[in-house]
Amino acid sequence: MKKALIVGINNYPISPLSGCVNDASAISSIIETNGDGSPNFSVALKTDTQSKSVLMESIVELFNGDCETVLFYFSGHGFLNSLGGFIVTPDYKKYDEGISMDQILQLANNSKAKNKIIILDCCHSGSFGSPAISNGTTCQINEGVTILTASRGDELAMEINGHGVFTNLLLDALRGGASDLGGHITPGSVYAYIDQALGPWSQRPVFKTNVTSFTSLRKINPPIDTDILRKITEYFPEQNHEYKLDPTYEFDNKDIAIEDNVKIFKDLQKLEGVGLVVPVNEDHMYYAAINSGSCKLTALGAHYWRLAKDKLI
Repeated sequence: MKKALIVGINNYPISPLSGCVNDASAISSIIETNGDGSPNFSVALKTDTQSKSVLMESIVELFNGDCETVLFYFSGHGFLNSLGGFIVTPDYKKYDEGISMDQILQLANNSKAKNKIIILDCCHSGSFGSPAISNGTTCQINEGVTILTASRGDELAMEINGHGVFTNLLLDALRGGASDLGGHITPGSVYAYIDQALGPWSQRPVFKTNVTSFTSLRKINPPIDTDILRKITEYFPEQNHEYKLDPTYEFDNKDIAIEDNVKIFKDLQKLEGVGLVVPVNEDHMYYAAINSGSCKLTALGAHYWRLAKDKLI
């Protein structure tokens, strides 16, 4: 029960764009399935839609019904004037530049869908969610609405190498760059990934949300086996516990290595590899074993320990 309307427009009569159809096609392709090939979003892909009325009909249809999650993605021109922000359609004219962002916000706010996600890669997209009637200074989004935009309301959105700069990072995030250790990719983790990648001097992405829990945009194969992740409470009965090691845990010590200990050590090394475990007073887990040292949970490890303890993973 997840559906998405993905729109990319290059073919403007003045100032045509080159990367927006590529953006939309790539986003459509990646969100249709999860990392294991299972179905994700049911996608309607619209490229170079010529008229405002046709696009508006598709947007209204998207927000109708009571789906679990609906997603609207737009790549194209954005416009801002004293009446607010607009996503521009090729049939634009003065004082009728396209579809008002405030209208789309109203549709999202009134939708019966549980989760409404709007992602815009266009100039001035950061004005979405802050209606012109409030002078654009107050965010007015109902529960369940999440907005992720390529730039602030007064900024342009750049294209490079056949894609929008923002969408290029969005694609990387959806491929796995923004996943947690369970393989889930959420709007919040996508924003964090893009925010860090763009840095403080580039166009700034904007994130606005009114949710009590994040929905998963996509799920990939997790970077660590879930069964190993769940063993974290077995190896560490308490968050501050130090797991004692000795040379029998290291496979290379073939004369004294104990098979069960070697299996446990491989699990601990995998937990170290994703930042959940660190050796105590040693640079590497190998030396912690050889020198009969220990390992402990990191702050992130303690977080996943709590999740495992509460059976949330």
